[in-house]
Amino acid sequence: MWVTTLGLLRLTSCALAPSQLPEIDLVLVSHAHFDHLDTRSLGAIRGRPVAVMAPATSDLLPRRRYRSVRELPWDESVRVETPRGGVEVRAIQVKHWGARLGSDTHRGYNGYVISRGGRMLLFGGDTAYTPLFASHRRHGPFDAAIMPIGAYDPFISNHCTPEQAVAMADAAGARLFVPVHHQTFQLSHEPFDEPIARADAALAAERGRLVVRHVGDTGRIV
Repeated sequence: MWVTTLGLLRLTSCALAPSQLPEIDLVLVSHAHFDHLDTRSLGAIRGRPVAVMAPATSDLLPRRRYRSVRELPWDESVRVETPRGGVEVRAIQVKHWGARLGSDTHRGYNGYVISRGGRMLLFGGDTAYTPLFASHRRHGPFDAAIMPIGAYDPFISNHCTPEQAVAMADAAGARLFVPVHHQTFQLSHEPFDEPIARADAALAAERGRLVVRHVGDTGRIV
């Protein structure tokens, strides 16, 4: 979840029950995999948010809580008006796949660029290592890159290592690094705490660049 207000960007890795969440204005869905599009979680969100989703995924979304739903192909953008101001969302290409059940290979997968009030975030979704992030630099400069760091062993063809995630954030020109896709589900063979330890080591020379290490942490960008 991210909130911007008065030039302050707050990033929170949520470990909350639905009743503890504030009313949500905007939901971004990167792809249809079960750990990214959980229908029970998306149906429990408070408020009536706008949903921006990858192509051919909106049929999976519980509709009753959503004010509107928009599928966004790569390199297209949409402005979302919320009670707290407008947000610009652009879909970007990453290296992954979108099928939920194996046979529904028509489903898409996205990363996103999110901008509001002069602040910009890069959200990598799920991705393997790809040089595409150097081309995403043109959409910046980015205050932070939210990048996946887990599930690389043995799935390296679809999930980057922590070091590769840092390299892609560097290529995009992101100032801060926010690791996600770790310490939630045991999706692969690497030890549960290995991804964040490797990310920490990869950024050891850049004090203060790594934010939101654990689920429930909050980091602030001024």
